[in-house]
Amino acid sequence: MIKGKKQCGRTWPGLILMAALLACVQGPDLRRAHGAPQADAGSMRSLKQKYQRPQSVPYPADNPHSQAKEELGRKLFFDTRLSRAGRSCATCHDPGKRWSDGLAQPIGSEQQEFARKTPTLLNSAWLSALMWDGRADTLEQQAVMPITAEHEMNMPVALLLERINALDDYQQPVQRAYGGVRQITVVHIKQALATFERTLVSPRTDLDRWIAGDEQALTTQEQRGFAIYNGKARCSACHSSWRMTDDGFHDIGLASADRGRGKFTPPQVVGMQYAFKTPTLRELNDKGPYMHDGSIDSLEAVISHYEEGGIARPSRSPEMKPFTLTGQERADLLAFLRALGRNPVTQAATGQLEN
Repeated sequence: MIKGKKQCGRTWPGLILMAALLACVQGPDLRRAHGAPQADAGSMRSLKQKYQRPQSVPYPADNPHSQAKEELGRKLFFDTRLSRAGRSCATCHDPGKRWSDGLAQPIGSEQQEFARKTPTLLNSAWLSALMWDGRADTLEQQAVMPITAEHEMNMPVALLLERINALDDYQQPVQRAYGGVRQITVVHIKQALATFERTLVSPRTDLDRWIAGDEQALTTQEQRGFAIYNGKARCSACHSSWRMTDDGFHDIGLASADRGRGKFTPPQVVGMQYAFKTPTLRELNDKGPYMHDGSIDSLEAVISHYEEGGIARPSRSPEMKPFTLTGQERADLLAFLRALGRNPVTQAATGQLEN
């Protein structure tokens, strides 16, 4: 069952802090001449609502959730027999590393380095396009791409099906998931893997508790950082919502020859050249090195990159507007960013989510 959110009382000092935060976020137009703390706090609550967690995990009509299908997908996900080199999906999407691998450049089946970081699988259920360049439209479409890719798991579809159907330990899981079916198909594999991956949801953290009304969950400095995140630094222009991503594609001015989304769009669509999918910032403290290519080592350097605005070129996102933070503002923003993955609470995510 979904647990209702508790309403916490606020003291006048807390309201004054909220008023100050709102002034940072929304600018002087919302600062009233006689300063009504309740109104400002109400506006801040409205902003915080944009970061509230959803109440359920979405599943497509043509691939609804079932426990049997989830279990089959989990078995497939961790099975090294699905590759020619003893690799599994979990080799690069390690649950102990927030469903990524923690590397700047992941290692392929032939020990070669890839140019792009392994994205986390957390919150994939809500994605409208997958991969850094968006070449997969659904989790089902994406699910077998790494399995069949030559330099990843390197398992052709025909051999994949032959191998799984020959394994005794898959007979019952397949039959339970698909109503007596004896031979697994590539559609079954896609659906089962996607079903399991949709259960991978960011755990509830101190940020979520603060958004839900616990004013003690974030420190005063972290709350000031939240205001800067949504205001002067404009992080929320792209890293918005509870998942902290707009699911869009942007050129943020990195020095890379990789055209990203531009490989799949006509050259005249200038804004998609060198554009990559906005990653989630959930669990940010565990995701370094940063950027799609792992080219920046620290959060301090990431902030500096955005302050400077990146490489100026026609495709650069209009959201990349240089700004300058004071030393205190930078410290506050860093404190907030480092709090994004703090004190996670593990929870099942097969349908209902705790808010």
